[in-house]
Amino acid sequence: MLQLQALTAAHWPPVRAIYEQGIATGNATFETQAPTWEAWDQGHLAHSRLVALAPDGTVRGWAALSPVSGRCVYGGVAEISIYIAAEARGQGVGRQLLQALIQESEANGIWTLQAGTFEENAASIGLHTQAGFRVIGHRERIGQHHGV
Repeated sequence: MLQLQALTAAHWPPVRAIYEQGIATGNATFETQAPTWEAWDQGHLAHSRLVALAPDGTVRGWAALSPVSGRCVYGGVAEISIYIAAEARGQGVGRQLLQALIQESEANGIWTLQAGTFEENAASIGLHTQAGFRVIGHRERIGQHHGV
């Protein structure tokens, strides 16, 4: 049974390792290296940050929200980041994290969540679809991946 708790600086080493696994897949993010804790912390909302812990305390996944804009009219809109350890994928960790993240976001005044997902990332698209998200479009040339 997984335990969900607030993601803190103490979780950063395994959270970073899981993020690096996601980067290595080539279909999770445009980033090519994980940031420092300080940079990650500054780029994500202070609330709605979760880790999923195995009974032995091992971090199996994490989820957090980033603001989509600094403009006040978008203050209730956030982008989801959700990453699952390679050895824990397909075991429902993402579903538990996403459900809890949605509840946390609503409790903190977020009215819209969005996920920018690579079309090759079928697992993430499936996870979000099962949670009630819908595809509203496909964006091209939105970012660079390895210089392209």
